[in-house]
Amino acid sequence: MAIAKAERLMNLALCLLGTRRPLSKRELRGSIEAYLEAGSDDAFNRMFERDKDDLRELGLIIETVENLDGDTGYLARRDSNRLPPITLDAEEAAALGLAAKVWQQARLAGAASGALQKLRAAGMPEAEDAYEVHSALEPRIPVHEAAFEPLMLACRDRRPVTFDYRKGNAAKPEQRQVEPWTLECWRGHWYLAGWDRGRGAERVFRLSRITGRVRSRAGAFTTEVPDVVTVRETVESWAGETATRTALIRLRTGAGYPLRSRAVSVRELGNGWDELEIPYGHGLDAWLVEFGPDVVVQEPADLRADVVDRLRAVAKD
Repeated sequence: MAIAKAERLMNLALCLLGTRRPLSKRELRGSIEAYLEAGSDDAFNRMFERDKDDLRELGLIIETVENLDGDTGYLARRDSNRLPPITLDAEEAAALGLAAKVWQQARLAGAASGALQKLRAAGMPEAEDAYEVHSALEPRIPVHEAAFEPLMLACRDRRPVTFDYRKGNAAKPEQRQVEPWTLECWRGHWYLAGWDRGRGAERVFRLSRITGRVRSRAGAFTTEVPDVVTVRETVESWAGETATRTALIRLRTGAGYPLRSRAVSVRELGNGWDELEIPYGHGLDAWLVEFGPDVVVQEPADLRADVVDRLRAVAKD
């Protein structure tokens, strides 16, 4: 369904961009196969109006022109819809190259790589890849969950979805009806934030706990989608950013800059170590493990034990 709509929008855009004079609805219907297959004039008119609004939302400037006979025509002038020349400096080119690399494990890898090639062909400067030259680390956003792509499309198209979801402490999954808002990657895991119709409240779902297929549902959203900042705060709060106390850790000098940026206090211990007091909330143990031998937890004892358990589990693998 999403592919058919995308093809229909592309055909309509090409017709409007390729004409030198305004085209009437009758002419457009006769030129686009999907419109010819519309069951009635009313069905065609509804489809055309939705498509026209979607193209305008995507940024296409469509003019409505009335001729001498009073008929309405439509066209998209090329000079009004032509993008300015691409002017990127080396730093901007490097940022785009890094962004394309991030998606290399996802199904978006092909699209990201193709977009980068087109930008280079259009004159984007070749930038030195700092990550290849100076570091053995490679930025990645892993996407292994089958639910990622259908949920990404549902967020984009504002389509409600249903799926079976198993909570961490539940024996069996439950079906959820959700109005999806956005997907967020947090500490190597993907989360969906949206409105749970069954519970009448906003909820966050970890994609790895979605079982079975994600199914789209007809109809519009029943609630207003909040801005990005609000959604991101919801994801961060659910995933462990709500701190209830502080933890005391030792951190190797010159390492762990994300931890340093959150520190309440920093004290030099000497011998290549610093002592940091950082906010402590759910999920901090998983984050500290990512820094390996550069971090030693001093207190509280339960956090130290959780980190040690995780490190032992990694060593066994």
